[in-house]
Amino acid sequence: MPARFAFRRYRLPFRAPVRTAHGLWTEREGLILRLENEAGAIGWGEVAPLQGFGTEGVEAAAEACARLGDTFGAEELPRIPPAFLCLRSGLATALAELDRPEEPETGAARDAYLPVAALLAAGRLGLAQIGPKAEAGFRTFKWKVGVGDAADELILLDDLCAALPAGARLRLDANGAWDRRRAELWLERCADRPVEFVEQPIAPSARRADDLLLGLAGDYPTPIALDESLSGGESVERWLGAGWPGIFVVKPALLGAAPAAWALLAKAAADRVVFSSALETAVGARSALRLAFGWPATSRALGFGVWPLFVDGRFDGPAAGPFLYAESIRRLNVEVLWTALS
Repeated sequence: MPARFAFRRYRLPFRAPVRTAHGLWTEREGLILRLENEAGAIGWGEVAPLQGFGTEGVEAAAEACARLGDTFGAEELPRIPPAFLCLRSGLATALAELDRPEEPETGAARDAYLPVAALLAAGRLGLAQIGPKAEAGFRTFKWKVGVGDAADELILLDDLCAALPAGARLRLDANGAWDRRRAELWLERCADRPVEFVEQPIAPSARRADDLLLGLAGDYPTPIALDESLSGGESVERWLGAGWPGIFVVKPALLGAAPAAWALLAKAAADRVVFSSALETAVGARSALRLAFGWPATSRALGFGVWPLFVDGRFDGPAAGPFLYAESIRRLNVEVLWTALS
């Protein structure tokens, strides 16, 4: 039976602007979805588009939601156009919640935890953050590059590596800012440094981007991670078919309803998957983190060290410590977010 459907739009300013190679990001826009069946069960989903990743825009998603009317059923999901990746993902998540009762907080499941990577500010500000975050217990750090002058960032790389605590690893996220020559320069520099991987050195829109990324992955010892190149389940299947040897940084909110892609990832590259935030609210974060905790081989630090993120802290996910506990995810009260948007 179709469930009652409602959605609410949000626009939330960040506590501090997020600087990436794409520019300065000051707020997040998206939609919260709510389904309620005849038994009173509620399913929640989030539409958190990132058009730089090839998703639909917020306005288009809101218009599509308005056309759905007051009810929605599982049989209607295949009729949502494939281009609406985030809407398909949010609706699939909400439908799944209707049929999946919350597991009891007992035994090992309640006590499960996973490591988290600390997100550093771009530029020299990131260097000042390493000490306090290391004292808090973080041992994996993520630094945005391709933001400032390349020569300055390369010098800062050595400073950051020197400031890392013993045994710590650094992730570099270029957000597709480099051309081949710049990427090669960075990968050469990273070869003998504690860099876990370099994320998306080449933009997916670049000419022959797939060939360039595969070539770089085969030529240098530092692993390369795909991020912006993963948009929709078909992209995952394509990269697995191409024999991608590196890391898959997966933002579940951007994959759409893609059970086949998830199954392939779990079978062929489970230990090379990093679950990462799309800077969504607690609604989307909760569903993404549930996937992470159920993943067959989640040993790499989660890319969810982003909170506190919003000026209105009610929309944040669990506090960003060096470890994220399953119990903290269960305690998220997403009804509070829905009420706040009324």
